Amino acid sequence: MSRRFDCSVAAERAMGLGEAVSAVRRGEIVVLPTDTVYGLGADAFGPEAVARLLDAKGRGRNMPSPVLVGSPDDLDALVDDLPQRARDLMQAFWPGGLTLVARHKPSLRWDLGETHGTVAVRMPAHPVALDLLMATGPLAVSSANLTGKPSPQDCDAAQGMLGEAVAVYLDAGPTPAAVPSSIVDITGTAPVLLRAGAISAERLREVVPDLAER
Repeated sequence: MSRRFDCSVAAERAMGLGEAVSAVRRGEIVVLPTDTVYGLGADAFGPEAVARLLDAKGRGRNMPSPVLVGSPDDLDALVDDLPQRARDLMQAFWPGGLTLVARHKPSLRWDLGETHGTVAVRMPAHPVALDLLMATGPLAVSSANLTGKPSPQDCDAAQGMLGEAVAVYLDAGPTPAAVPSSIVDITGTAPVLLRAGAISAERLREVVPDLAER
């Protein structure tokens, strides 16, 4: 049976975070707030947990899950040869609404879907999400909705779609924005904006003037 915690109450937030950490370690999936929309999270290094996440959303392996981290330092454990322009973007926009697509370390034992050797990584600017990530390590996190449905800005909407497939719901009230993160691919010789979102191309070009758009 799913459990839901009101993170506006200190004691319930602490209990909810503890329950969510335990659920992640058991290979279950949780719903958490971010600075964009509510996310559906699972242990990034648990293939069965990631498969459970994709199944709950009705999503195929051809749409792999992004990964959220609790610190920029976490990225060095996931990615090889991070270019300086990526570090400049992280310094300017992390934590926040920027997702970076990079080549992950070949040695990593994970299965996020058909990633073709890349991973989409973001550090969210939400205290509940960051507290959870600091306790669990990197999480595979996708928007907490059924595929094709609107991304939820509140826990009610997420629970209405995902129901008992989720072990723990962390309710922190409405998220600050309904706009998804901007996605920048840094795997090539020049950064490429794959999706415009929370951070405009103009703001991104203040940091990486050679940004291309797909």
